[in-house]
Amino acid sequence: MARTVLVLVGTRKGAFILESDGGRSAWTLRGPYCETWPMNHVVGDPATGRIYAGGGNEWFGPAVWQSDDLGASWRHSSRGLAYAEGETPVKTVWSLAAGSGGALYAGVEPAGLFRSDDGGESFTHLDGLQQHPSRAEWNPGGAGLILHSLVLDPEDPNGVWVGISAAGVFHSADGGKTWDARNRGTRADYLPEGQNYPEHGQCVHCVVKAPGMRHRLYQQNHCGMYRSDDGGTSWSSIEQGLPSSFGFPAAAHPRDPDTLFLVPLNGDTAGRFMPDAKAAVWRTRDGGTSWTALRAGLPQQNAFFNVLRQAMATDTLEPAGVYFGTGSGELYVSADEGESWSRIAEHLPAISSVEILVVEA
Repeated sequence: MARTVLVLVGTRKGAFILESDGGRSAWTLRGPYCETWPMNHVVGDPATGRIYAGGGNEWFGPAVWQSDDLGASWRHSSRGLAYAEGETPVKTVWSLAAGSGGALYAGVEPAGLFRSDDGGESFTHLDGLQQHPSRAEWNPGGAGLILHSLVLDPEDPNGVWVGISAAGVFHSADGGKTWDARNRGTRADYLPEGQNYPEHGQCVHCVVKAPGMRHRLYQQNHCGMYRSDDGGTSWSSIEQGLPSSFGFPAAAHPRDPDTLFLVPLNGDTAGRFMPDAKAAVWRTRDGGTSWTALRAGLPQQNAFFNVLRQAMATDTLEPAGVYFGTGSGELYVSADEGESWSRIAEHLPAISSVEILVVEA
């Protein structure tokens, strides 16, 4: 069966799509789409083939764009993407996740969660998250008070985890009506001594779910790298062996729950670029017990770029492909699970997100 691999790229100046066959050796670039609006997250729904792009800013307002023809044409809607009158307006859509039964979730800034049941044409505010008792104590991270990580439970349509900077990880077991903070074991080094492990207030950078293990999650935090085997109820540090405890993206292997890919940066106050200005993706094959730096094909000098929290992804092929985009507009791919890398695009606008959609012909 023929396959088409689409790399869906969100940038500061619209969405782009790179396309290849299953060999992933030659790529064509299309775009920019979405009228060059700032696009924070572009995702594909494998069940329908529809592509969604979320973004906007204080000038355009928030919106979710949709394409039913793999990016050839687009429409957008912001209906329902608003808080009640008198509240701080929704500035932009930061994250998207397509769920079962046609549901689409959207995380926004200021941090909140919306759901659409009509393919992104209209949205309903799931206000239970903002009614959490900790809401008054949430503080913005460097990019603002954003809901950037959306993880849906594939075995339970009512299960969802979110990551918020800087509030922490929260979980709902009832479709977003009520929420529990799930941050035990994650540090907040920026708080006063003796208060470094609060119930909430952590600056989580990225949360991803491992395949095949319902309750395993990985989290890159401002203050460490963590794994949870109980759905986030507790977290254990897995940063030993990494060059830095600081970074933004993480990408899970599509089949192996013990394999994870990371791009550590050199620290929050040291420039936020590749350690020693030498690019590497770090991989674990044992759930974070040990790590290996993967460098073949990546620049090993003057690599002063960063990789943002949603700008790394894997595909579902065998072997798995790994992709990441940089703040300087370069896109890299590995078709062999990180053993070797190729640059497939450059000079794009700053890349905010990278996701993969594999289309079966």
